[in-house]
Amino acid sequence: MEIRNVAIIAHVDHGKTTLVDSLLKSSHTFRDNQVVDTCVMDSNAIERERGITILAKNTAITYKDVRINILDTPGHADFGGEVERIMSMVDGVVLVVDAYEGTMPQTRFVLKKALEAGHRPIVVINKIDKPSARPAEVIDEVLMLLMELGADDSQLEFPVCYTSAINNTCSLSPDVSTQKEGMGPLLDTIIDYVPSPSRDVDSPLQFQPALLDYNDFVGRIGIGRIVRGTVKNGQTVSCCRLDGSIKQFKIQKLYGFLGLDRIELQEAGAGEIVAIAGLMDISVGETICPVGQEDPLPPIDVTEPTLQMTFGTNTSPFCGRDGKLVTASKIEDRLMREVQKDVSLKVKRLPGAEEWVVSGRGELHLSVLIENMRREGYEFQVSRPHAILKEIDGVTCEPYEEVVIDAPQDTIGSVIELLGNRKGIMQHMENTTEAQARVIYEIPSRGLIGFNTDFMTVTKGYGIMSHSFIDYRPMESMSVAKRPFGVLVSMAQGQSTAYALGQLEDRGQMFIEPGEDIYEGMIVGQTGRDMDMAVNVVKAKQQTNTRSSNKDMTVVLKRPIIMTQEQCLEFINDDELVEVTPNHIRLRKRILDTVERKKYDAHQKEENN
Repeated sequence: MEIRNVAIIAHVDHGKTTLVDSLLKSSHTFRDNQVVDTCVMDSNAIERERGITILAKNTAITYKDVRINILDTPGHADFGGEVERIMSMVDGVVLVVDAYEGTMPQTRFVLKKALEAGHRPIVVINKIDKPSARPAEVIDEVLMLLMELGADDSQLEFPVCYTSAINNTCSLSPDVSTQKEGMGPLLDTIIDYVPSPSRDVDSPLQFQPALLDYNDFVGRIGIGRIVRGTVKNGQTVSCCRLDGSIKQFKIQKLYGFLGLDRIELQEAGAGEIVAIAGLMDISVGETICPVGQEDPLPPIDVTEPTLQMTFGTNTSPFCGRDGKLVTASKIEDRLMREVQKDVSLKVKRLPGAEEWVVSGRGELHLSVLIENMRREGYEFQVSRPHAILKEIDGVTCEPYEEVVIDAPQDTIGSVIELLGNRKGIMQHMENTTEAQARVIYEIPSRGLIGFNTDFMTVTKGYGIMSHSFIDYRPMESMSVAKRPFGVLVSMAQGQSTAYALGQLEDRGQMFIEPGEDIYEGMIVGQTGRDMDMAVNVVKAKQQTNTRSSNKDMTVVLKRPIIMTQEQCLEFINDDELVEVTPNHIRLRKRILDTVERKKYDAHQKEENN
C-alpha cells in the first residue's frame, strides 16, 4: 500500500483540528452510526476545556488504497516545539489559513519550519463560508509570505483548496456555490502532490522518536517515522542515547495507527509512522538501530526557550492539606518526566535549595504545565515569569516577539499607548473592517509579561492578540511594568470573617470570602494606593453579655475578585509567589512573617537609595 505522511499546520483557531475531523469523516474511518465528538483529536482535558491544541497528535486514514498519516499540530507559538520536532516525520504540509484573518504570526513560524525541512505546502483556505471571507487577498498574502521566507520555485507553485471544515465541504474554486460535501478534492490533492516517503527497507534500521506517549501496561512509547529498514515486534535493538551511550532492549509492542485507534503490528518498514514500546526511559531525538549497526541520526533541533520561572516546594503553613505529592523528590521527578516528553522545556535545579528554574516558550506553555501538575495532585509554589537574557558578542540581548492585535477601532488608541509604554515598535497598522483595526508590533518579551490583563481591560474583552518569537536583540532600558497598586496582606492566621472583611472594604478590593482559611503573609486583596498594607481579616466581633437594643445589621460584602492561574502569574511582583495546590490557588509574599518582611523592605529601600 502506498503511503503519504502529511502535517496540518496553521495559526491558532484557523481550523486545523476541525479539518482533521472532516478528513476522518470523508475517508469513512468511523462507522456511519458512530457518535464522534467535535475536535476529536483534542483528547487532553485541558485541550477540550480551552478549545486549543497543546500536543501534536497523529492519526491515519485510508483513501483510494493509499494510507495517509496525518499529524495535527498546535497553533500557539508557546507549543511551537511540538511543530518543530514532527517535521522530520512528514513529507509535506497542509497550511490552513483563515479566509478572513489571513496570514498571522504563527502562520509565519510554522511555514518557516516546513520550508526549512524542504516540504512543499498545500494551501487550504478554510472558513470560506464566512460573509467577510477574502480568499484572493489571502492567497496573495500567503505568496508574499513564502517569498519573504525564501521559498524555492517548487514551493511557490502550491495548489489551493477552499474548505469549510465545520460544514465538511470542499472545492477547488473560491466560489462558495461550488462547495460540495466531503473532503475528496483535498485528499486527492494530498495524494497527487505530497511525495511518497523513501521505502528503503533493505538498509539497516533507523527509527527516531519525535513524540512520546505513556501507557500503564507497557510504559513509555516512542512515536516516529522509520527512516530506513524494517522493525519487528520482539526484535532486540540498540538505542543510541543523546549522551553518546548505547542501550540494548527488546521491542515489547509495535503499534501502527488507523483512525483514532492503535493497531498492533508484527512488522513495519521504512516510511511508516509507528509507535515502539519496550524502553522505559526512551527520549525524543534518540535513534533505534540494529544491534552492532549503530548509526545515530542527528538530534532534533528545537528553538531555545525565551521565558523562565522558579518552581519550589510549598513552604506555606497549609502545606500538605490538599495534595499528597509535596516533597522535593516528587516534584523533581515530575519535572524531569516532562522534560523527556517536551523537548522545548528546560529544567535546572538551584544549588542548595528545593527550587528549580523551569524555562519554556511562553506564559501559556508554563501555565499548562502548572495546571497539569495541579490536577495530578502536586503542591508547589511558582514565581513571576522572567525573560531569558543572552550575551551575544559581549552585548546583553533579550528576546523580541512579533505581536498582531485585532481590536475595535475605538479602543486601538489605548492599545497603542499600552504597547508604547512597553517599548513596542509599530510595524504596520490598518483598518480591517469599518469597526475593526489591526496593528503589528515588535516588542521585547519582557514587555508582554502581564500585558494580557491590561489588554483585555482596555479592549473590553473584544481584543484578539497573537505573538511569536523573532530573535534576540540588544536589551532596551525598560523598567518592567509593575502593578500601579499595592496589596492587602494578612497579618494573622485563622478563618476570615465577614465582620473583618466588611471593615476593610474601603481599603481596597478583596480576593477572599468569609470562612476561608488564611495564613500570615497571604495576599487577601489589592489596595488603591501604591503601597502594601498589613490587615487582620480573621478578627471577630467581640460579644458581650449586655443586651443591645439595636439588632445586629447583616453585613453585605462586595463580590471578591476571582483570578485564574494565568492572571495570578501576571499579577504578582518579584517579592511574591503563587501557591498551587489541587484545590486552591493562593497569592502570598515570599517572606510570610510581617515583622521580618518590613525589616527586609526597609533594608532594600536603604540599598536602593
